[in-house]
Amino acid sequence: MNDEHLRIDKWLWAARFYKTRSLAAKAVDAGRVRVNGEGAKPARALKPGDELAIRVGELEWVVEVMALSRQRGPAVQAALLYVEREDSRARRVAAIAKRKTQPHPAAGVKGRPTKKDRRMIHRFTEG
Repeated sequence: MNDEHLRIDKWLWAARFYKTRSLAAKAVDAGRVRVNGEGAKPARALKPGDELAIRVGELEWVVEVMALSRQRGPAVQAALLYVEREDSRARRVAAIAKRKTQPHPAAGVKGRPTKKDRRMIHRFTEG
């Protein structure tokens, strides 16, 4: 379970932040993952003690790497790979609570789009 260094995309996959390693690599390339406050590439070597800022959708985690793992295991085992900062956890819980109080985005949509709706959809997607 403990090695000297591990690629950041492999660690993000093993720690269950992303479902696949390719999604983790794309997120790192897109700048959604920062290592010690700096941008990174998917092949960057990660070591215990590094601090990661990980953005998935509208949620952000700030974690310290505690251990490295080349294999993806159960969620309980993955949670042992990092420790989340307390302020990060508070912001994330607040964002989740705020999202729960808002109505579902498709709450006002009923049935199939009308002809007018379809025209608007085509204008938006094509132009």
